[in-house]
Amino acid sequence: MNRKSVIVRSTLSAAIVAASVGAYAHFDAPGIGQAQAGIFSPAAPVTAPASNTAAAPAGIVDFSGIVERYGPAVVNISVSGQAQDDSLPNAMPQLDPNDPFYDFFRRFGPRFPNLPRHGQVVRGEGSGFIVSSDGVILTNAHVVDGAQEVTVKLTDRREFKAKVVGKDRQSDIAVLKIDAKGLPVVTIGDPSRAKVGEPVLAIGSPYGFENSASSGIISAKSRTLPQDNYVPFIQTDVAVNPGNSGGPLFNARGEVIGVNSQIYSQTGGYQGLSFAIPIDVATKVQNQLLLHGKVTRGRLGIMIQDVNQALADSFGLKQLKGALVSSVDKDSPAGRAGIEPADVIVRLGDKEINSSNDLPALVADLKPGSSVQLTLIRKGATKTLTVTVGEMKPEPIAGDEQGSAQKGRMGLAVRPLDRDERQQAGVSGGLLVENVAGPAARAGIQAGDVVLSINGTPVNSVEQLRSLAAKSGKHVALLILRGSNRIFIPLSLG
Repeated sequence: MNRKSVIVRSTLSAAIVAASVGAYAHFDAPGIGQAQAGIFSPAAPVTAPASNTAAAPAGIVDFSGIVERYGPAVVNISVSGQAQDDSLPNAMPQLDPNDPFYDFFRRFGPRFPNLPRHGQVVRGEGSGFIVSSDGVILTNAHVVDGAQEVTVKLTDRREFKAKVVGKDRQSDIAVLKIDAKGLPVVTIGDPSRAKVGEPVLAIGSPYGFENSASSGIISAKSRTLPQDNYVPFIQTDVAVNPGNSGGPLFNARGEVIGVNSQIYSQTGGYQGLSFAIPIDVATKVQNQLLLHGKVTRGRLGIMIQDVNQALADSFGLKQLKGALVSSVDKDSPAGRAGIEPADVIVRLGDKEINSSNDLPALVADLKPGSSVQLTLIRKGATKTLTVTVGEMKPEPIAGDEQGSAQKGRMGLAVRPLDRDERQQAGVSGGLLVENVAGPAARAGIQAGDVVLSINGTPVNSVEQLRSLAAKSGKHVALLILRGSNRIFIPLSLG
């Protein structure tokens, strides 16, 4: 049973050009192929949603008019930067190309011969679309993450150097700005009116083929993907491939209702499962980045999970609805408000909570410092509590200045795995080792290893690893994933 957190998590890319399944990246060095491809406090909208609510036409849809009118507002994005030094100690041995983890460690592990060396130029490509005629562009954060230079190419072949106004890894949205006027723009739609089964169109640059169009239908709405609790994704069967990331998803009226972001794939290519960030989520991020340069989200400080039949029977619930609280941070807004484990949250303000998927996005949309009424069921009785909303804070990286003390004790620089790394490794959590020194190096831990647990307790965040290590004595046992093998490595702490 998946547990969802209403506590912020953030990731730091392991590569210069970070990319999820929907993005395409290539490197100057041989042997490197493609890199695999929330709701927030409102601000004044940059682009008003379109008011046309007419039903989409039935039958076969001719999207040619939409491509002709709005295709010029879709741009190709090229990024470049310098590779980081990969000459790390304890290099892992070469893996068999047939090993299921070969591609994962080839891209994220240390010191493989074909990886770009420090100073080499790495390049990547993605898509975006113009939302303001003065050059404001939306794309995915993973398309431009870590880039030192971003170039935007229009359909008329003009090219512009773009400034990254801001990016938000939690929602995977970035805002770019180019110095141009009178540009073609898209029309923004209302994704809440979209229906499962209606036709949709994607335009982007799959594998570098600029302004390519593909179509399909909406397969589902409000999908929650692993570690993406704050984005209610739109699922489609539109052919989205590496390079489509950041491009628009249109409805049959020519309105943008989503930003193509991810695919689920075992091959790295399209397999019928594509996911788009709803445009209202993206616009809220855009507004905050333009106005404030950052994104703020509300926080309660609880872990939640779905209510199934067995749990409903156990807690005496009459309906299979709500978000079951599995744990509460003591020093958190929820803890101070009196929320307890085993409470079932059924309403937040005037919003009904039908499943645990509903709550994180609603909480994230709340303004930190504001108060909200929360209705819950406790031991069969309905209670209403008032919670003062907290603010999410970015998760620290163990190798940064804040984590220097922990790195000194364990000798580990780690970060959470992103969604693609988890999929490649076949795990639901864990921490990727980026560098080792001291005790970790002496114990034989290597960069590219994945830390799954410490003393038998699974770890999914840097703060959790730091806290568990601090409570341990002079020795800890780390469960490490290396290649296809899981091994315990004892560590003598400094």
